[in-house]
Amino acid sequence: MTRTVPVDTHTPRHWLPLVSSCLGTFLLLVYTTIVTVAVGPIGAELHAGFGARLWIVDVFTVALAGLLLGMGSLSDVLGRRRVYLVGLTVFGLATLACGLVGSAGQLIAARAVQGVAGAAMFATILPLVGLSYHGRDRARAFAVWGTTAGVAGAAGTLAGGVVTQLVGWRWIFLGSLPVCVVALVLAARSLVETDRAPGRVDAPGIASFTVAASAGTYTVINGGDRGFTAVSTLLGAALTVLAALAFVLVERASAHPMLPPRLFGTRAFVGVLVVAFGYYFATYGPGPVLSAWLQDDTGLSPLATSLVLTGQIVAFFLVSALLSGRLHALPPGRVLGGATLLIGFGCLTALAVYAEPGWLALAPALLVTGAGAGMVSPVFPAVAIAAVPPAFGGTAAAAANSSRQLGLALGIAICGALFARRTTGAEAPGSATGAEAGAAGVADALLCCGVLALVTGAVAWWLLRTPDRAGRLAG
Repeated sequence: MTRTVPVDTHTPRHWLPLVSSCLGTFLLLVYTTIVTVAVGPIGAELHAGFGARLWIVDVFTVALAGLLLGMGSLSDVLGRRRVYLVGLTVFGLATLACGLVGSAGQLIAARAVQGVAGAAMFATILPLVGLSYHGRDRARAFAVWGTTAGVAGAAGTLAGGVVTQLVGWRWIFLGSLPVCVVALVLAARSLVETDRAPGRVDAPGIASFTVAASAGTYTVINGGDRGFTAVSTLLGAALTVLAALAFVLVERASAHPMLPPRLFGTRAFVGVLVVAFGYYFATYGPGPVLSAWLQDDTGLSPLATSLVLTGQIVAFFLVSALLSGRLHALPPGRVLGGATLLIGFGCLTALAVYAEPGWLALAPALLVTGAGAGMVSPVFPAVAIAAVPPAFGGTAAAAANSSRQLGLALGIAICGALFARRTTGAEAPGSATGAEAGAAGVADALLCCGVLALVTGAVAWWLLRTPDRAGRLAG
């Protein structure tokens, strides 16, 4: 049996596991976006080209998405608390390395290790929260965790710009080290270990899924940088297809698959994966492109760029704080599908940059997409776990979070490729031609995001309209 510590629910100690989990979640998810605004100064100091800059942003998310499911399987065998604590320790060491690097290649490598460690943390946090609380406390804990996760991704953009402007980009890594220590001590004292499940780790499944995710992202980034007919791009595409096919075959044949194929027979589970991919792709995927355009073509500083992008954070926080309780009482299809549709419409409002290039044209899109994400994040964890039988709750949560991070990774890559297609060969940043090309690249990226969000939102609404396991989320 899982060991639990009986605690009076009216004391602050009862919520220490949640506080610990939210701190770790905030720490790791901040680093999905914290370099978004800072990547310009980072690239200038480390002499990184456009493709390398995209990898500095995206390699963390690729590693996170590619290894989330595998780390979940590993934690079932080794113990979730143990895997979480090891992951948090390695995360802190990798973060230190990021702040001390001397080249773009070193930073990309350190960010990759950050992502691997972050996957160990992310795969275990939600199951640990779920096992620490029951009934209404569990619903409350999931809502708080979901809001924390959403705020973290958005807050990273603001923090990156502010810190870079005031004290330099290296402090976006070095400055978080005390937080890593506090998170580690608090987690060690408040979280309890879970039972270890019998079975073996699905190493072939982990390897094939990670290769597919990494190769797919490489293909898109390399295609935008060197062309989609380049030999390296075509080889990346071929490797993506082969690895994805291998993953499907391995999971079907494995006695202990990390992602049981029969879960895809559950309509609600598929709906959760669809909405996770779509809303994260559309909301946060354009971030690096928007940051590059605002700094290079409209002349904003890193701090000013962060303040512009903060509109998304404010909208997210207000909607989450004011509506999360009510959203849990609504059918999940209406909440998740409807919110993703709203994000799609928000992205399309930014097509105004075609006519009026400038940061004001982005304001409606940032506010609407932030509001939509603020509706999804608080209820998303509970829907993911409720979509499958209880025995697969941890797997469903890991798969949903993996889909969300994969959406972000591919969103960054595809938006970057669309932006590069317009701006490559244009005149230097700051010129009329360069500014017009940048605005067109931003509009292309947001058009792609808008269409994707509308499609995935409609599909998710249909798939979740009558959930297989639960109609409403309250209780």
